[in-house]
Amino acid sequence: MGLAVLSDIHGNLPALEAVIADARGRGADAFVNLGDSVSGPLWPKETASLLMREAWPTLAGNQERQLLCGGTERMGASDRFAYERLGDAQLAWLAALPATLSYTHDIFLCHGTPKSDTDYLLEEVGPEGAYPAPPPSVTRKLAGRPEKLVLCGHSHMPRVLWLGDGFIAANPGSVGLPAYSDPLPHWHAMETGSPRARYALVVDGMVDLIEVDYDFTAAAAKARAEGRRDWAFALSTGRVQ
Repeated sequence: MGLAVLSDIHGNLPALEAVIADARGRGADAFVNLGDSVSGPLWPKETASLLMREAWPTLAGNQERQLLCGGTERMGASDRFAYERLGDAQLAWLAALPATLSYTHDIFLCHGTPKSDTDYLLEEVGPEGAYPAPPPSVTRKLAGRPEKLVLCGHSHMPRVLWLGDGFIAANPGSVGLPAYSDPLPHWHAMETGSPRARYALVVDGMVDLIEVDYDFTAAAAKARAEGRRDWAFALSTGRVQ
């Protein structure tokens, strides 16, 4: 028995398949997906099709919102790659996904924070880069959510934080992309330092962070073939070039 928590798949089909197999092998009987499922130079259509068949509770992340905004000329390369390969059925599925979800009376799902799909819940970003947010900051961002467990994604950094009085916030890490950089609000790199796929398993209110080996060389080769050497390096090393 257990709830497998996935996030930030980014079209990495072999990583997703490995995570599903590992979670089911550990007894997971339910899955949730916290968003950013398809954006990237990998296998967006195949990933969306698998997720549609599974029909798990799934959120729209910031990149789902961005690739549905219309006008490929305004999209980043990863969103544009995904958009141009998705069919009408996959785009309609993405458009229907919620931004947040009260999964149970004690579990709340969001991509970034309850109010934003681009803000980090468990990290802060300053001129010196990204660093773990302290519990009071996380509590403020939760803005009084009553659920004991809040599950978030977006930063790709696996972390479990106890907030006191039985409240927990957790990020499972990224299934499909172990490192990236962002120039906003200040330049920062999010790096796990490993090519492994990440997810979390929730059993009786406790959160375990899990790493899974998969054929990351195939994912890196696909990224390289699509002209994305930055992704190829991140997928191979868990680092930013």
